[in-house]
Amino acid sequence: WGRGGEGGGGRGWGSQADEGEDSITISVARSEVGRIIGRGGQRIRELEEKSGARIKVHRDDEGGGGGSDEALVEVTGDESARKTAQELIDDIISSQDFRGGGSRPRGGGGRSGGFGFGGGGGGRSGGFGSGFGRGGGGFSSGGGDGGGGGSGGFVKIDWGALNASRAQAEIEKWKGAPPINKMFYREDPEVAGLSSAQVEDIWLSMNDLKVTGLSGESRAIPNPVTTFQQAFSNYPEILDEITKAGFQKPTPIQCQSWPILLQGYDMVGIAQTGTGKTLAFLLPALIHIDGQEIPRGERGGPTVLVLSPTRELALQIEAESNKYSYKGIKCLCVYGGGDRRQQINQLRKGVEIIIATPGRLNDLLMNEILTVNTVTYLVLDEADRMLDMGFEPQIRKILLDIRPDRQTVMTSATWPPEVRRLTDSYMKNPYQVSVGSLDLRTLEFIENMQEGEKVLIFTGRKVTADDVASDFTLRGLNVQSIHGDREQYDREQALDDFKTGIVSVLIATDVASRGLDIKDVTHVVNYDFPNHIEDYVHRVGRTGRAGKTGKALTFITRENWKWARELCNILAQAEQCLQFFLGIAPA
Repeated sequence: WGRGGEGGGGRGWGSQADEGEDSITISVARSEVGRIIGRGGQRIRELEEKSGARIKVHRDDEGGGGGSDEALVEVTGDESARKTAQELIDDIISSQDFRGGGSRPRGGGGRSGGFGFGGGGGGRSGGFGSGFGRGGGGFSSGGGDGGGGGSGGFVKIDWGALNASRAQAEIEKWKGAPPINKMFYREDPEVAGLSSAQVEDIWLSMNDLKVTGLSGESRAIPNPVTTFQQAFSNYPEILDEITKAGFQKPTPIQCQSWPILLQGYDMVGIAQTGTGKTLAFLLPALIHIDGQEIPRGERGGPTVLVLSPTRELALQIEAESNKYSYKGIKCLCVYGGGDRRQQINQLRKGVEIIIATPGRLNDLLMNEILTVNTVTYLVLDEADRMLDMGFEPQIRKILLDIRPDRQTVMTSATWPPEVRRLTDSYMKNPYQVSVGSLDLRTLEFIENMQEGEKVLIFTGRKVTADDVASDFTLRGLNVQSIHGDREQYDREQALDDFKTGIVSVLIATDVASRGLDIKDVTHVVNYDFPNHIEDYVHRVGRTGRAGKTGKALTFITRENWKWARELCNILAQAEQCLQFFLGIAPA
């Protein structure tokens, strides 16, 4: 590509640029075109508004792609507009997996605009090519202030070679890292002796638990344990801590997770909140920390990182971790809204487990207060919720600095395509353990409420939560509310009042709908129907936990009618008695 000057430039075609404006051509993968254009052309219009440039995408052979895997984007405008447009397009492309460096400028068209694909670059007095410059065409050789020239045709980028080069760079980056010990499991003879039929019966009794390998290759699935002794017979201190906590038997997800994680495998746990997922990944994490060769004080950073979508859930995980005083292992929760200076001071004292929200963790990493290159055990807790909240770019940025041979655990209440994509990108041959499903078996109605039980009411907007709380207060009911506009102290106080029974009604937006460990929530009321059917599952998952039953009441209006059929399907699968309305029935 050459910049067409007064007397030359690349052989151009296409629409002419206005007087005084230049154009550049950007080459992108054809698979990215849809993301640049957006639904109904919305995104490309936004790009033009933000940059001030005119943008045209050529997807067919007219753009010179010749049926290749590339498409051309023509950007016309002044220098500032062109630069802004290219940066915006690069941001769109680089927000996904590495694809060889994003967009690639092809050089400028002349003042005549258009695309050229005959010659190389050149300045106002040079260039090699023929075309329709402002001053006519003509053949001109020699360099001007733009320099150089080239033979005809586009330079095709070898994406495979670029990705291979990146992979090699990754190997070089981590080749000096110490080895990771991941194998800490000795199978109990009773567990090893289980037949396939017995394993199937155990899974069936555990709320129809299912285990699959996501790598596509056939491999043995570790047999489940059914007692704490079977899982941790070699770790008496862990057993002592479990006994102190008063647990009688492991939950279904714990029974299957521990044999997998203690052998160092990656795992995705799909289960509702309140099923014991935290302990499922926490106890293997403690053993993993203690089992590494380098002494804890010489590692230079944390060994375990737990990423959580909200500060409330992060604080809950920290509280759960602090219950188990295993060999002096220390943990710290870092989150936005907390005392940053205090968190930094505690970090500098040294901790083995970091529990963090993505925003605050990125802040600490950018300011070089914390490093995560020592992390060998990573947990992405409530991954679907983190993606729903828009944390995917932050998560991907964080993972760039964590060694790729780490052990990774992911938990999620649902299994949407976004979570699957994250799994494919950052986990190695994981097992998937699913307990129950979205059939909401915990949603079995109880007939009579007992005194002291609790009601959780969800609203769609913060102002609605405040209005409902005010109405209840005016009627003499003692309630609390929690949403993003309340101060951190007030939010924590509201949760504490609800947990301890000072109030029996908590009104909340979705900030409280995931992961919070609140016992004896017997009723969930969806005052406003959620924006996504998955959020309905997360909300009603607050009741009927740990094998108990609960009741969920949902108000649905015509503006929520698009979710009616899916809601009916969920309720029917949960074996609820439905009064079908307006002809809607389960599919």
